[in-house]
Amino acid sequence: MDNKLKMLMLAASALALLSGVGCNKLRARDKLNKGVQAYKNAKYEEAINHFQQAVDFDPSLLNARLYLATAYAQQYIPGADTPDNNRMAENAIEQFKKVLEMHPGREQQVGSLKGIASLYFNMKKLDLAKQYHEKVAERDPNDPETYYSIGVIDWTQVYQPRMEERAKLGLKPDEPLNGKDKDQKKVCTDLKQKNWGTIQDGIDNLNKALQLRPDYDDAMAYMNLMYREKADVECDDPAARSADLKMADEWVDKTMATKKVKAAKQPGATGIVTDQPANK
Repeated sequence: MDNKLKMLMLAASALALLSGVGCNKLRARDKLNKGVQAYKNAKYEEAINHFQQAVDFDPSLLNARLYLATAYAQQYIPGADTPDNNRMAENAIEQFKKVLEMHPGREQQVGSLKGIASLYFNMKKLDLAKQYHEKVAERDPNDPETYYSIGVIDWTQVYQPRMEERAKLGLKPDEPLNGKDKDQKKVCTDLKQKNWGTIQDGIDNLNKALQLRPDYDDAMAYMNLMYREKADVECDDPAARSADLKMADEWVDKTMATKKVKAAKQPGATGIVTDQPANK
């Protein structure tokens, strides 16, 4: 009799547990729906609260965690370097990483990786941004925007230190870095050693972007910029510098021609497009 009673008690406990789990899942769905509605109405703080509760009720609810990450990211303001703002980005990154830990489908993986990469880029954590864009490329090798983004990061990483060194030397914009001055030569050699691999990586990734999207005018514009980076560290080879600058000019022309074609295809286009000066 005692054994039967124990069995009944165990069965009742299991049923109560299952019932509680079921209720939590229903509560999670309800919170998810309320969060989605708040998000659509741009009530992001309210949405975050609902999504967080949904995740608390059901940690396996993938969409709730994705929405929570996205809502945090929406609250982040690029360029505003404050503790509260950075915390929003960190919270978003944390949730995107938890989504990845759940081994979701390819689309959710790519979306989460792109979200992390974008946040790191806006936080000026360029090495981490590049790392996550490369993860995107592994899962979606046919996305030209990923290779473009890597190219932009590469250019950003070489442009800033080069311009800082030029400013220290007091060089004018049209003065080459590889001048006769001994200090200039050393700076040029050091920059070439530091930047050359990144410059080539940027060119390679922009080429991949253009192979996948031949009319990618933004990628063309950065090819121009990247060849100017290359030209300025051709320290002992004036011919190579001239060739790089010629290539950069050609990319400017390609960019402008592509923009004209795109503009002409826009609804309401008159077929007449005014030339705009290119920033060389």
